[in-house]
Amino acid sequence: MAEQPPSHLAEAAINREAASVDAAKNSDYPMPFPRHLPHPSNTQVRRRAMKIGRLLTRHFGPMAYRKTRKQEIAPGSYARPLRLMFEELGATFVKFGQLMGSSSGVFGEEVSNEFRSCLDAGPSVPFDEVRRAVETEIGRPLEDVFASFDPIPVGQASIAVVHKAILKDGREAAVKVLRPNIEQIVSTDLDLLDPLIGFIARQMGATAGPMVQVLDGFREQIAEELDLRNEARAMTHFGKILREVDLPKMTVPVVYEEYSGMRVLTMEFFDGVPIDDLTEIERMGFDPKPVVEQCVRGWFLTAVRFGAFHGDVHAGNLMMRTDGRLGVLDWGIVGRLDSFGLQFFRQILQAALGDESAWLDIANFMIDIYGSAMSPDMNDEEKVKLVRTMMEPALTRPFGEVSLGEMLAAVQEQIAVAHGVESSERKVRDIYRRWRAARKFPEHTQEEFGLGTEFHRNSMLLAKQLMYFERYGKIYMSDTPLLHDKEFFAELLEY
Repeated sequence: MAEQPPSHLAEAAINREAASVDAAKNSDYPMPFPRHLPHPSNTQVRRRAMKIGRLLTRHFGPMAYRKTRKQEIAPGSYARPLRLMFEELGATFVKFGQLMGSSSGVFGEEVSNEFRSCLDAGPSVPFDEVRRAVETEIGRPLEDVFASFDPIPVGQASIAVVHKAILKDGREAAVKVLRPNIEQIVSTDLDLLDPLIGFIARQMGATAGPMVQVLDGFREQIAEELDLRNEARAMTHFGKILREVDLPKMTVPVVYEEYSGMRVLTMEFFDGVPIDDLTEIERMGFDPKPVVEQCVRGWFLTAVRFGAFHGDVHAGNLMMRTDGRLGVLDWGIVGRLDSFGLQFFRQILQAALGDESAWLDIANFMIDIYGSAMSPDMNDEEKVKLVRTMMEPALTRPFGEVSLGEMLAAVQEQIAVAHGVESSERKVRDIYRRWRAARKFPEHTQEEFGLGTEFHRNSMLLAKQLMYFERYGKIYMSDTPLLHDKEFFAELLEY
């Protein structure tokens, strides 16, 4: 591992950052308000670490003991204790649980089902504290703004709670309020996740790979989420886009800006059920397939045309409304593609639609992402064959016949082979070691530590959304490919 990053790599990192800003400006997407998390005190870190230690002992102690005794541990047996631990810790840990609960293609159906409860998990907040937060933000007594305000939350997520209210003018509203002291809790968690993920990687082996990867960029992402003005901007921006395109089944809540701020977001109330609630949707009498298809088209449209996309489309954020339309909620995480990422994304679509020349560019881009060791001795034809074999089925074959998780696993396996790593578990530990070194020296590039750009935040967000869509596809579109509407995607690429 080099002591100093090569100059051309450092320059490339600077260019990528500039391109990201340029791409956001060109798409007219509002740049987020900068937010820096507070530094936790030693006392806060110590108390949180003690709680994590107690929960680790309680939930993983028996498993660790069996492992020292060389007793067999059933695959997936870690899932329940890990889920219980994450839910007890809340906040940052629940967010990791949400990823696992919505990514059956990577973590497996059994594990994913175990973590489904994380999609809407979190303790209630005393109503007095909710009232105080809302009144402080809007600068007026609750009764001066709302005709009614339900003290029982309709949503209890990892970093905020949501209450239903009725404005004085009769409009129904959803009022999102950040949890008290959530900034301190999250900041403390981030400082402690490093050693915790190391422990989990040792216990879980290869299955911990996606968790290790998603950590990168998480501090920046969650800092944006903790300023609700960023979510308000995103909703207003994407709502405007939907009014300009032909996607009538997709809706975004209207923001009531005069009653919103950094810690409170008041918006239009949507009534409905999660998109994966098959029983209730059937009872409502709606066919969800065309709604899901339009959601996929809308997501690709915003990403390709505007370089920005909803970065958390798990089932808890997609609602089948009582009028048969899809409500897209929780815009706290928005991916923003730089010019490099946007070009790569467009090339994937071009290749899937039949452009043979795009495959070599995709292969070279993936080598840049995963490091040159992915294919040290391959010629262009061999590179194309490898990447095409891994990626093309997931893009062109019906959802019921493919697995994005298998595709990603194939990429990781090829990397492991190129590195001479005999087991996936050893590869995960190597990735973790390199990631820790990179975090210690943030002034250096990821490439210096042999990570390529595989931990680029928005690349991970893209992959995560495709995992989510795979789940919906298997439920509602098992006989339909991801890119089945070729005419739509061909027209999209003309922009």
